[in-house]
Amino acid sequence: MTKWNLPPKGGHMEAPHKLYYQTMTKLDVEERLKKNDVIIIPVGSTENHGAAGPIGEDTFIVTRIAEMVAEATGCTIAEPIWYGSHPFHHIGQPCTIPIPDQVFIDLLRAIITGFWNTGFRKQIYISLHGQEYSLPVALQEWGKKYQVPAMLYFVDVPRVMAQTLMDKAHGGPYERPFQHACEAEQSLSLALFPELCDMEHAENTDVKGFLPAGHVDRGGDIYGYPIPGHCQVGNCGIECVTFPEGVLGHAKDADASKAYPSIEKICDYLVKLHNDILAAFPAGKLPPANLMSQRDPEEIEKLLKGPLNGGKHIYTLGWPT
Repeated sequence: MTKWNLPPKGGHMEAPHKLYYQTMTKLDVEERLKKNDVIIIPVGSTENHGAAGPIGEDTFIVTRIAEMVAEATGCTIAEPIWYGSHPFHHIGQPCTIPIPDQVFIDLLRAIITGFWNTGFRKQIYISLHGQEYSLPVALQEWGKKYQVPAMLYFVDVPRVMAQTLMDKAHGGPYERPFQHACEAEQSLSLALFPELCDMEHAENTDVKGFLPAGHVDRGGDIYGYPIPGHCQVGNCGIECVTFPEGVLGHAKDADASKAYPSIEKICDYLVKLHNDILAAFPAGKLPPANLMSQRDPEEIEKLLKGPLNGGKHIYTLGWPT
């Protein structure tokens, strides 16, 4: 396992050491692809996280995690997707900027296509925000449309963190179940970017729904209840009415040290996923086309070569939407 130093020296989006795709030149990209063709795309959101956490909290969490993993592995990170899909009960909350689900899915499909055309055909999407119902749709729809060799993965960060995010009653370190901008999420923020947090103004709220606990899962769907959290409408009030603070839980109880096991677990897993991908298919290699598609082999070969190497670009198969 990698030894992770927390809090990280994060915030590398404009740094010159080429962690991020957008800071690279064309020549940088060409050299990187020869060594490592895995790219991590952090998918965040812009939403109310109360008075103690930044509005971009979900994005900062996944970018700081991605930076740690990229430094350890040599892969590339894409600048994050700052605006996300949101469930019904988020609608109307000030400071929250929801993107319609189909617009969000189409955006993801376009991003997958562009990176594939560039040569990053092994893509890992990571998200902590509650949009686990839309990200897989984007990947699946992309695969059905283009039917070319690729390795696309969505890692739902809370699912990997699992018990390390739970309350003490379920073997975790926290007093209350994981929700949103709560003790657990605020602890993650303090562990990853304390400079953006304001604990002096942290708030507490008590979470309540219309049905007893045990039917609809809590934040991150980590408890295994029968109904995933976003597979319902009407189990709770809309948050701009019921939780205008933007906090679901006790943010005042947050402590960075409580979140270290969660961060170590997700970083360890992402390193393993990255390494296993490259062990199975080194840079420039993909699963055999005849196992991935029934398109004409000559057509696939031209697409794999790309537009600058005697082949053709993927948009000849149509626009991503």
